[in-house]
Amino acid sequence: MSPPKEAPRGKGVRRVADLVPDVGGVAFKRFGFAQGALVSRWAEIVGPAHARHSRPEGLKFKRGEKTGGTLEIAVTGALAPMLSHAVPQLIERVNRVLGHGAVARVKLRHADVLEDDRAVEAVRRTPVALSEATHSTLRAIADPELRSSLESLAQALADTQGLPVVR
Repeated sequence: MSPPKEAPRGKGVRRVADLVPDVGGVAFKRFGFAQGALVSRWAEIVGPAHARHSRPEGLKFKRGEKTGGTLEIAVTGALAPMLSHAVPQLIERVNRVLGHGAVARVKLRHADVLEDDRAVEAVRRTPVALSEATHSTLRAIADPELRSSLESLAQALADTQGLPVVR
């Protein structure tokens, strides 16, 4: 057995992605990931559009086995049906990355998944000024909760242009 490889020392700059397997290894194992490759390469496995709305949460095996496991994925509600149709391709891609038949089943769980700060910022946009016609229509609604919900919906729709785009 060869001695462990030491990290190069000096003034060279290292990418953070090179450090993730070392730093995150213990945390990944704690949550059921023997390798950090599944988490760090998730966008490559499912594609950037699906990666924005999903994340792997665990890989569970039967006691004493390292094949035929169940991959647990957190998915936003709208993506779950689309991802469920792609489960066979997803299993194939995950097994290609892990190098063996590690995954046999996929379990989808609904969750709020935001990719990064840009996605969080998109949710917290500043409200758009509504037209006077919209305000007058909303004033006629007696229920304050319903009025608030409809005003929120009107602001969300006022900020969009064209057909909806799934990202």
